Amino acid sequence: MSPSSIVIGYTATPAGADALALGVRLARGLGMRLDLVVVLPAEGTRNAAVPPERAYVDHIRRQAQEWLRTASATITDDIERMGHVRFGDSFAAGLIAAAEEFDARLIVVGAAGTSAFGRHRLGSVASDLVHSSPIPVALATAGSAEDVDLALPITRVSAAIGTREGSDVLLEEAVAFTRASGGSLRLISLVPFDTPAGLDTAAITFVRNSHGGDVLAQAREALPAGVEATVERATGDSVEDAVAHLPWEPGEIVLVGSSRLAQPRRLFLGSTAAKMLHELPVPMIVVPRTRGTGKA
Repeated sequence: MSPSSIVIGYTATPAGADALALGVRLARGLGMRLDLVVVLPAEGTRNAAVPPERAYVDHIRRQAQEWLRTASATITDDIERMGHVRFGDSFAAGLIAAAEEFDARLIVVGAAGTSAFGRHRLGSVASDLVHSSPIPVALATAGSAEDVDLALPITRVSAAIGTREGSDVLLEEAVAFTRASGGSLRLISLVPFDTPAGLDTAAITFVRNSHGGDVLAQAREALPAGVEATVERATGDSVEDAVAHLPWEPGEIVLVGSSRLAQPRRLFLGSTAAKMLHELPVPMIVVPRTRGTGKA
């Protein structure tokens, strides 16, 4: 049986190179294959007043195929991969369609070109994906292609546990990634930053000291037999402060759940996860809050 697929949203840009680097690491660490996808504008999205000539369409297709061959040649033979050219109304829509076609476990994209080295900043494609994809989306840090050892194993999977609906699905995904990678599992409580607006300082402190521990304890108890996890409560004056002071390993990935605003089987990046991105030095994977129809 062919291993599960990781779809890489590829472009011949630094962001595309970063996505490729993270995709290679994840494929190697999780035992998955790669589908490199370049999405070109569909006929309906081109200038209707000036219909494209067939020669031009063939030219850009050949150029995309050449980009894919060049990218594929940089991947070692231990990783199964294929390149694909797709047409779509948008790059994000094309990636989602390809991921559904390949029954992919993940879509991987790079950071915006203005990102600080080693950090995240959502570009237009990533932003569209984390607000619409039915499939988990992995976000590479800027400079991954230059700074990351592609043989670096996944040493730890961290799951950011809150109080919102979908934490059970997030925990299942974290366990699946942990088992596949052979790394360790860490549960991080974000309860102090996941509370309703309007609570006073005393109420937030109470939540931090009591309910935060309860959530971690419940998550730990929900782990399947044979799976161990460390637990850590994120503390600080803000989400950014808490993330900046948490210890992160070079080989780590962090999983977060999508917002309660998400439609069923769709992502919606919540405010807490968005704030985490500002300081997070490792890849983030955003997981839909409800189970999709694909593989678990």
